Amino acid sequence: MTQTRVDPFSLEIVKDSLVAIGDEMFYTLGRTSMSPIIYEVLDYACGLTDAKGQLLTQGHGVAGFIGMLSFMVRDVLQKFGGKLQPGDVIIINDPYSGGGSHLSDVGLVMPIFYEGEIVAFSANKAHWTEVGGKDPGSFTNDATEIFQEGLQFPCIKLFDAGVINQALVDLIQANVRFPDLSLGDMWAQVAALRTGERRFYELCERHGKEVVLASIDHLLAHGEQLARKELAALPKGTYEAVDYIDSDGMGNGPFRIQVKVTITDEKFICDFRGSHPQVLGPINCSYTSLVTDVRTIFLAITNPSQDINDGVFRPLEVITDPGLIFSAQRPAPTSNYWESGSAGGDLVWKALAPVLPHRLTAGHFLSVCAVTLSGRHHVTGDPFLIVEPSVGGWGAGEGMDGARGQFCIGDGETYNMPVEIAETRYGVMVDEYSLRCDGAGAGEYIGGSGVVRSYRALSDNQTVTVTFGRHKFLPWGVRGGEAGSPNEFTVEKANGEIDGPFGIYPRYPLNKGDVVRLVTATGGGYGHPFDRPAEKVALDAKNGYISIGQAEQKFGVTVHPATYEVLAETAERRAYQSRSRQGERTANE
Repeated sequence: MTQTRVDPFSLEIVKDSLVAIGDEMFYTLGRTSMSPIIYEVLDYACGLTDAKGQLLTQGHGVAGFIGMLSFMVRDVLQKFGGKLQPGDVIIINDPYSGGGSHLSDVGLVMPIFYEGEIVAFSANKAHWTEVGGKDPGSFTNDATEIFQEGLQFPCIKLFDAGVINQALVDLIQANVRFPDLSLGDMWAQVAALRTGERRFYELCERHGKEVVLASIDHLLAHGEQLARKELAALPKGTYEAVDYIDSDGMGNGPFRIQVKVTITDEKFICDFRGSHPQVLGPINCSYTSLVTDVRTIFLAITNPSQDINDGVFRPLEVITDPGLIFSAQRPAPTSNYWESGSAGGDLVWKALAPVLPHRLTAGHFLSVCAVTLSGRHHVTGDPFLIVEPSVGGWGAGEGMDGARGQFCIGDGETYNMPVEIAETRYGVMVDEYSLRCDGAGAGEYIGGSGVVRSYRALSDNQTVTVTFGRHKFLPWGVRGGEAGSPNEFTVEKANGEIDGPFGIYPRYPLNKGDVVRLVTATGGGYGHPFDRPAEKVALDAKNGYISIGQAEQKFGVTVHPATYEVLAETAERRAYQSRSRQGERTANE
């Protein structure tokens, strides 16, 4: 077969056009969806793959979906092979196979035909507010098998040659609590698929099929070339890390997890063998989820500004045994898959942070810190459901304090539910939304603050399900930096009683006047706290990030309580600095 030669200008035009198609698909889905978890939080992903299922482009959104689209497409190819037709749309949310996360993340795949052959696939994945199951919101933290978590779509046709499978739509409508939202989001996903199909067809019409396909090959090869260039600059060797996942939500745990990262001239290998087997509760993840989270860290280490495609990940190899907490097998529950998936990526991060300080910070609050709050609206009496992630603190790094009030790495470029939306649509009042300033994560550079978000129930018989990992095992510090604080929540009842703190709790009952106070972690610190300049410590106290007492206790700096001037440095701090100077002189000699 003769390879088509394409001039460099056409290659760049087609490459940028593919990226633009992914972005247009992303905005189409967001603007036509029905659920705030999609159009406000942006818990979804859109993109294109080639005819083999290799990712070409993906619109910005949840980092935890990086690469899941290509796994979904490969599942479709494996099941349907050459039986696909123009107008087909396949629906899939199977956690254990390609593209798997949890049942709430529903994927749609459409083959794109040109001149009678498949030239690409349009695909997306979006978090539906409801897919049925035993609890409102579908993902819960005390499920013991997948059948309790909602409807399963095992790679089946939603459209067959352009004809809707109405029986399947009726089945969805009868099995979800908010059918207008779920089906509305489904149609938004279909609209995004068709946008991708239309734009790709126009691209072939404008430049010719051969030029487009040759440009795709170039795009993938170029992604690999950039990744290998960065790989060559990484320190070669083997690096290891161990950590623990708090609990499975059923009272079991903690669970030991581990990784061995080997960097060679050709490969970036992450070996998770030896980690804990899959567990009873729903914190298990699929191998696909693990790979996706590791890909996020791989990008951060190599080239975080790079447009992603499957060529970028060709040097990456992720190894695990089947049936681990990182590679769950049916029928293990996976509602809260991010607790293990994100922990897997965090292990790679932890192993390499000491040797790559210019790219990796100390540990962050890690968990999605998911909240589902349901009940009836105090004015209308209609049922409502809040489904949202929470923001928290990131770790400090070389030359920088940690970011405050940001989403975890698995969430990526997502957003909070705005206070105005929450108070308008739901039966709650937001009493507080503020930074958590607890003095944790002390270091030469301090960990970023978590947040406090308090919901006051405005009607009786509400329930809240909270999944806050990193409740016991804290965000880790680097190079002498202290650990951060825990993710936790308490319930302040109308009668003044306070219950908690908790990390994971299913369906906590709330009545009118009760307040659920959600508090996320402060990130880990970087460097020894005594190396932080005294003036910065005083400014931290003035800004309220630390107290006057913490300035002295953790940083060795006495600060005036009214003027916030530096009054003195403790003997312990001075002795530490003297030893440091002596060590520097010895090293120089």
